Amino acid sequence: MTDSGGTIDPWPSLPFNEWRESCATLHLWTQVVGKIRLAAAPPVNHWWQVPLYVTCRGLTTSPMPHGERMFQIDFDFLDHCLMIETSDGAADGFALQPMSVATFHAELMRRLRAFGLEVRIWTMPVELPNLIPFERDQMHASYDRDYAQRFWRVLVQADRLFNAFRARFVGKVSPVHFFWGSFDLAVTRFSGRVAPPHPGAPNIADRVTREAYRDEVSSCGFWPGGPGMEQPAFYAYAYPAPPGFADAPLRPGPAFYSRDFGEFLLPYDEVRRAPSRDAFLLDFLQSTYEAAAQLGGWERAQLERNVTK
Repeated sequence: MTDSGGTIDPWPSLPFNEWRESCATLHLWTQVVGKIRLAAAPPVNHWWQVPLYVTCRGLTTSPMPHGERMFQIDFDFLDHCLMIETSDGAADGFALQPMSVATFHAELMRRLRAFGLEVRIWTMPVELPNLIPFERDQMHASYDRDYAQRFWRVLVQADRLFNAFRARFVGKVSPVHFFWGSFDLAVTRFSGRVAPPHPGAPNIADRVTREAYRDEVSSCGFWPGGPGMEQPAFYAYAYPAPPGFADAPLRPGPAFYSRDFGEFLLPYDEVRRAPSRDAFLLDFLQSTYEAAAQLGGWERAQLERNVTK
């Protein structure tokens, strides 16, 4: 994770096959924590009450209500621990190390109960095939400290640039947030128009997708890889995709439209190799948004700031 001079590489390599098992376990650990946030936080449009957020040490739920108290849960990928803190000064945690999802779930729930934080969750994973309830999952038990930290460092860079891109838009726009169901960091712009009902997606309830996509959007994000795309990549899509979207002009050169995913993709390693990584990624985000907005007839003059692309 360090370069030849011994300094930390802010854009570390992240070959999916090198940490496949750890990625699957960490994905499920974030689902346990995310479902606690889902249970505790009041509903917000497009499910914005459920994601996690990038911090200077990992990922956080941000403060969640429990009666008159607040609590939050943080993944710390520098010291490799899970921390629980409350608004009345209590704090506890445990080490992130190889352990089953069942053990992680039991340990977290035990410590919440010790603080008087009774939270009931549905323990079935979401947006995944071959589901095993958290309390019975002994299969997923890997944790590679180095790759977990690399993944977080990539999220830091993505979060930084997604927020810069977000600031260019004066219309409705989501926070930059980490969705634990799909295990990706994303930010979404809205045209201001209602979208047609979403047709649904595999391994996710229709009511979830229809709430998430009830308005017309242009969205972009980062995904570490998985079935069908076993390398990390930045992505962008529109819903509904306007006619001609898949064939729209695209920047930079290595980006492409995947008909399997229905999205534009830019492999992460192409960004790592770029002479100016920030400009390279922002060019992808801007050009894919322009394709959605121009072809979709968005009122761009009312929605955008005048910025240098």
